Amino acid sequence: MRLRPQTATTRPLIIGLALVLTMGAWASSARGQTAEGSPPGTFATSTGSLPRYAELQRDVDFWIRIYSQVPTSRGLLHDPVDLSIVYGEAAIPPGQPGSPERRAAIEAARERWRTALRQAADAVEAGTGSSSDDVLRALGVWSAQGATPAPAALREAAGRVRFQLGQSDRFRAGLERSGAWRPHIARTLAAAGLPAELIALPHVESSFDPFAGSKVGAAGLWQFMPGTGKLYLRVDAAVDERYDPFRATEGAVQLLANNFRLLGSWPLALTAYNHGAAGMRRARDTMGTDDFAVIARRYRGPAFGFASRNFYPSFLAALTIDQDPGRWFPGVVRAPEAAYTEIELPRSAWMVDLQRTVGLPTTQLRELNPALREAAWRGERPLPAGYRLRLPAQTAWTATTLAAALAGEGGDAAPSGSLSGRL
Repeated sequence: MRLRPQTATTRPLIIGLALVLTMGAWASSARGQTAEGSPPGTFATSTGSLPRYAELQRDVDFWIRIYSQVPTSRGLLHDPVDLSIVYGEAAIPPGQPGSPERRAAIEAARERWRTALRQAADAVEAGTGSSSDDVLRALGVWSAQGATPAPAALREAAGRVRFQLGQSDRFRAGLERSGAWRPHIARTLAAAGLPAELIALPHVESSFDPFAGSKVGAAGLWQFMPGTGKLYLRVDAAVDERYDPFRATEGAVQLLANNFRLLGSWPLALTAYNHGAAGMRRARDTMGTDDFAVIARRYRGPAFGFASRNFYPSFLAALTIDQDPGRWFPGVVRAPEAAYTEIELPRSAWMVDLQRTVGLPTTQLRELNPALREAAWRGERPLPAGYRLRLPAQTAWTATTLAAALAGEGGDAAPSGSLSGRL
């Protein structure tokens, strides 16, 4: 039974010319090794900067643009192989992601540029000019690479036009939210000996939204899948720590440390957060190198698609913005770190008894304890022994007094009142 005073808080088709941002490239690396004799989850490594590859800078620039300039009401039409090839922007209607209206708008934008590229290929092949602004635009962005594109290359490009939704409004909201959890993330990374720069990863995963979910089942600030979450967190009928920014941070740090231990490279370890450690080990072994730039450009594994190739560049873009947020979002202010008190329950307790004991409204308890599932709130499952309950920082409760009060309520016996006996 422990009392932990801490700080925290609770819980974002008109085509235009493309502008490609230019930034310098850095080259540095972080290497480390497992501390001999250390228990699982501890890790020893340098906290220096993560490597930046000159040959991937165009990819980083693309994601900086997505994160800082293009809102979620718009997106970029681009080439997925060469991210410096951006044809233009497209507006999409509001609504749920994947709605028929949004899919139709995106498909219309893609078809517009597919048509322009095919027509550009015909014009180059015939040696004729074109009066179409779209065709001229398509030819212009490809010619900017240094030579007139071949008709075959243009037709191939027509078959792979991709749409990327903008994220600038979400990213700004994430910057604001992030202040609530940054100190805990920074402390957890430092305690594990991991690079401080990893603090930017939730921008890529969830825009620092602790309630974020994905269509494939990932959840929370760090977007744990259920199976992976169970390896590092408590995920059961009463508690799902994927939704707790603090517990999920501790689990994510262990996962990242284990990825690095297996792969020995931070670009590979970070990409494994998306692609899996086994998949990245296979990519490294297949290519015979741990140079991520080589893997990103040349590896053709069946599951190593656009998202995996771009995970590390998108992380570097998020890190670039996170390290100087005012440059990209003038006036942005991070939320303050709010105080709370955390008490580890010595034995299981029912929510109805706990609420009656501490005298806090449900909304406040829910806000402080996002990991608790509906079954716990409805009295169908008790809060388990060892659960670290959060109460306001100014609470008069201590571990001793709360334990004594709960014992008076019956402890882990069935709760009294209307919720009694529901298991």
